[in-house]
Amino acid sequence: MKFFRVFLLAALVLTAAAPASAFLGMFAKHEEVRAENGRVTIPVDRVSDGKAHYFRFQDGGTELKFFVLKSSDGVIRAAFDACDVCFREKKGYSQDKDFMVCNNCGMKFHSSRINEVAGGCNPSPLKRSVEGDAVVVAVSDLVAGKGYF
Repeated sequence: MKFFRVFLLAALVLTAAAPASAFLGMFAKHEEVRAENGRVTIPVDRVSDGKAHYFRFQDGGTELKFFVLKSSDGVIRAAFDACDVCFREKKGYSQDKDFMVCNNCGMKFHSSRINEVAGGCNPSPLKRSVEGDAVVVAVSDLVAGKGYF
């Protein structure tokens, strides 16, 4: 019971000190995905609703986090849940309508720019392809982002 009270108090303090979207984004659920034949596949229909869908992939004890979404221009996009600037804070991104927001610094990035713009606090691009009814991410591309995690 004491632990619960301490946790609740900490949550209230964090909520008061940070924007709600940043607080919620820190605790966004990352669904675990597994690879088969060196590839992670995610059904397109699971990520076509305009919302960011968060995933995690285990590689030798390191949890690699990323998100996939269909932006308003109709393109399926993917990025690591990290950026070149704020990745050390391990807070990732949350979504605010058609923008991805850095949970550390609050910078906003239009979802149609994901995979198009790299560097700075932009979501770090993750190579992906759409093959039939699946979004495909190579394990080698996920592992290439290991430094962020």
